[in-house]
Amino acid sequence: MYSASFMFIKGEYDDEFYALNTELTAIAKSYAGFLGGEVWHGKDNRVNAVYYWDNLDDLRAFARHPRHVEAKRQYKRWYQGYQIVLAEIIKSYGDGNYPHITPNQRT
Repeated sequence: MYSASFMFIKGEYDDEFYALNTELTAIAKSYAGFLGGEVWHGKDNRVNAVYYWDNLDDLRAFARHPRHVEAKRQYKRWYQGYQIVLAEIIKSYGDGNYPHITPNQRT
């Protein structure tokens, strides 16, 4: 399992942003390897959107999708800055009381 963390400083959103965001969400969901995501909001308009993927092929295909490429070209319209962290999840566990996309591997 893999995660792609898209961390950014939120700028001004417009109607085109919302339409494109909705479209990209649908495109991501169309890949069998897309497992879901979650968004965390911090101080100073900082956001971390974490997306989980079953495999790298689908993650890479989404990254190369023409609509995603177009969105990346326009990022300065909506974000003041960003950082992306791709990670391989080697283990996930908890007490069982926090539902999450990643499996609880605690034995």
